[in-house]
Amino acid sequence: MPAKDGGYFSRLVRKLTSDIDELDADDLTQRSEAGGARRACDCRSGEEVTVLGRLRSVDLCPGSAAATLEAELFDGTDDVTLVWLGRRRIPGIEPGRTIKARGRLAERDGHKVLYNPYYELLQPTK
Repeated sequence: MPAKDGGYFSRLVRKLTSDIDELDADDLTQRSEAGGARRACDCRSGEEVTVLGRLRSVDLCPGSAAATLEAELFDGTDDVTLVWLGRRRIPGIEPGRTIKARGRLAERDGHKVLYNPYYELLQPTK
């Protein structure tokens, strides 16, 4: 009797043969969709979006006028750069943290960006 597509055996084989980064990306994508967020790869410039993912990096970018805090969010499908203007540090915004961010998507140098997004710090999954 053939196994159903997505059955227990299929999932087990996939977990045993897939790269850990692929599995992590799949987990992030599923959590994002379950959290009511859109996949970053489906978001377009000018749209009001909600994305959910893990922060890969957080950098302070001092400029001539005002410092900016930038964080790279990855949701398993694509990256979105979160930029807080005039901020040097935000408690809880650190690499490895899972957050949900909402704002109007822009594009800077070919990359997706949310400026001064509303955000929610989420508890890590177990």
